[in-house]
Amino acid sequence: MLFCALCKVQTVYFEKLSTAFETGAKSSSSLRRIQPFMAEYALDTDLIARLIFKMLPHQPPYRLAMDRTGWQFGKTDINVLTLAIVYDGVAFPVLISMLDKRGNSNTGERIAIIERYIRLFGYPGIDCLLADREFVGEKWMEYLNRNRIRYFIRIRENFYVDDPHTGKRFKAFWAFNDLKCGEYRCLHRIFRVNGQLCYLAASRLKNREDAGIAINHIVQSTRKCKTDVQGTPAN
Repeated sequence: MLFCALCKVQTVYFEKLSTAFETGAKSSSSLRRIQPFMAEYALDTDLIARLIFKMLPHQPPYRLAMDRTGWQFGKTDINVLTLAIVYDGVAFPVLISMLDKRGNSNTGERIAIIERYIRLFGYPGIDCLLADREFVGEKWMEYLNRNRIRYFIRIRENFYVDDPHTGKRFKAFWAFNDLKCGEYRCLHRIFRVNGQLCYLAASRLKNREDAGIAINHIVQSTRKCKTDVQGTPAN
């Protein structure tokens, strides 16, 4: 009954939901039924994730996007780590983790949400992982490399990069400072970022810094994944 009401009014606003119950009861009575149900019901988020997964219009493997957002509700800090499936330029959140703190996620929290996805959908359900500049720790990237999870992670232009061929260290923008606005380049050589081996790619964006990306596998879809990473909302 609640699901049918949601489909009808297309909102989670309780007072509007209560008007869509086909019970013959007054909307105020339906509202009093909704409120305790939502307050006491323990939502099975794994079940919701499986439902979203089944409803997607194409088959896995999927490009995954990891992001985090935080805000305050009164004096309460809300901090949410999200793993979404990217389809046709839209990210569909499938798994969330409520972080009991303020600020950035850590490696353990990121691994936990990836492992949860693998438990539900398996390694074959992952094409690659897209992430913004928060998600660049050494142990985190080592985990992705060790488990052969392809990633496209945006890095800051002033990130230090080590060249294992020459032993030189330089900032990421140095390898791309000759790019003109709108141009894109992927370096087909191995570098070290945060102690981990990866490739580098970047594009020059109008009125913005270079969009540098750390990649652990060169694929033909690099340009498409680059676009998706840039589209991931910054916190």
